[in-house]
Amino acid sequence: MTNTIDLITLEVLWNRLLSVVNEQQVTLMRTAFSTVVRESQDLACGVFDTRGAMVAQSLTGTPGHINAMATGVRHCLDEYPPETLQSGDVLLTNDPWQTAGQINDMTVLTPVFKDARLVAYFASTCHAPDIGGRLLSGEAREIYEEGLRIPITKLFIRDEPNRELLKIIRANVRTPDETVGDLYAQTSSNAVGARELLHFMDEFGLDSIDPLADAIISRSEQAMREAIRALPNGRYENEAWSDGFDEPIRIKVAVTVADEDIFIDFAGSSPQSPWGINVVLNYTHAYASFAIKAAITPEIPHNAGSFRPVHVSAPAGSILNCIEPAAVASRHLIGHFLPSVIFGAMAQAMPTQLIACGADPIWIAVWRGSWSTSHKPFTFSLFQCGGTGARASKDGLNTTGFPSGVAGVPTEVMESYTPLVQYRRALRTDSGGAGTYRGGLGQWTEVRQSGAESWAVSAMADRIHFPATGLAHGKQGAPGEFLLNGEAGSQPKAVRTLASDTHVQLNLPGGGGYGDPFQRPIEMVLHDVVNGYVSLEAARREYGVVIRYTGSQEQLVRPPELYVVDEAATASLRAADH
Repeated sequence: MTNTIDLITLEVLWNRLLSVVNEQQVTLMRTAFSTVVRESQDLACGVFDTRGAMVAQSLTGTPGHINAMATGVRHCLDEYPPETLQSGDVLLTNDPWQTAGQINDMTVLTPVFKDARLVAYFASTCHAPDIGGRLLSGEAREIYEEGLRIPITKLFIRDEPNRELLKIIRANVRTPDETVGDLYAQTSSNAVGARELLHFMDEFGLDSIDPLADAIISRSEQAMREAIRALPNGRYENEAWSDGFDEPIRIKVAVTVADEDIFIDFAGSSPQSPWGINVVLNYTHAYASFAIKAAITPEIPHNAGSFRPVHVSAPAGSILNCIEPAAVASRHLIGHFLPSVIFGAMAQAMPTQLIACGADPIWIAVWRGSWSTSHKPFTFSLFQCGGTGARASKDGLNTTGFPSGVAGVPTEVMESYTPLVQYRRALRTDSGGAGTYRGGLGQWTEVRQSGAESWAVSAMADRIHFPATGLAHGKQGAPGEFLLNGEAGSQPKAVRTLASDTHVQLNLPGGGGYGDPFQRPIEMVLHDVVNGYVSLEAARREYGVVIRYTGSQEQLVRPPELYVVDEAATASLRAADH
């Protein structure tokens, strides 16, 4: 069947299918109740064939949701085989071991029927604003403490909502309207995808999308295998360290390239933690397979075929393949390290093609308190990103969510929906690791609430003790900082109750540099100083470039002409270093 579709028709059908899943995503973002979905885009949308294989994903989506959702659909079909489903049924689960690794992530699956025949499925996975239990953090000791765990069940039964299930959800979460509202948004977006898919099938006279799925998936698999064959066979190892909760966590990887397959093994990594930072194998597979695709074939369509040649393993009971009932709420603080540690291993086979380590784990600060006038409680999730690692030919990206792909929350949104006030939000000078190409910058942020009530924050931060490393003699990025009234030392993965006048600083880490800093062109260092990316002191210390500011220290606006390179001093410094 895969040979019956000519290439031009296949390209037309593929792009038309992409427009369907992108409309699904747009609907989800425009109808979502929570800022987590609407602003941060912590979501995934996709279409699946009748066998549960992912055919296409939407434009936006985090790897931890997309790839894990692809596996999760098969779990749903095992629980509810096609013959048990009817038009109007919608399935729901947040089981970490079957979907995206934490119970805050809700997966909604909708079967699509054409003339009473099941022809496809649409799925979405979103981070719920709250799921009960402890406030999202790393403090839990078991999954049971982390909130409401929903087995694969029906959210809608022949277009009728499962009201008993919704009553249970509403009774167990702090944000019932937002949490349930997002479930309706997911259901609606799946329905829009289904409607547009049926229009698409009618437009092109398709009775089934399975032959099209076979063609798309097989071509992606073939392209991935061809890219793997271009790599030198061998075993490549690397390791990285996370701050962990009460002790550092080792992430060790061995990447074996064997002709047209890649085997990624995490043996040697730390055992699973007694705290809520453990990772299920499904999530480990999601970020590991994403790393390989990003490294060698970023341009090919992402579907079931693109990760068939990638085989991921981790010892049962390890930090990357935890066993129930392990706590997993902050699994991203470990899982987001995987692309960087894999890139570090693959750099031996792909010199000059991969980026240095970046900030890696996104910081998800969850704030809780109440309005001073109405005393109405609020819970708010603030997503923030550090800098990415430098590339072999370009600087790293500032405050960019890699590998998560999520967006930050605008200050205006936070201050509209909560009594929180953001006193500072700026690029963090000198946080990017020095190199021929500089690492991306993190950001300084400072938050306080406007009322006199006590409040709380769960910062969920990492890379405070283990900053991002550089590549090819590039320097490490700045470590992150979690400060309360300017003081360090508080556990950033626990819920901290705060006095009303506490100032909270979340200063995000920068990415590692690439190459010898003394080889960075002088004009690029000058540009960094003028723009506030690098201080005068760091320009001299890290890059051997002496720049003098000739204006008044009181000037707030400092145009480029006020900065002058001392060429003699610079030449002397750089010569002395070499």
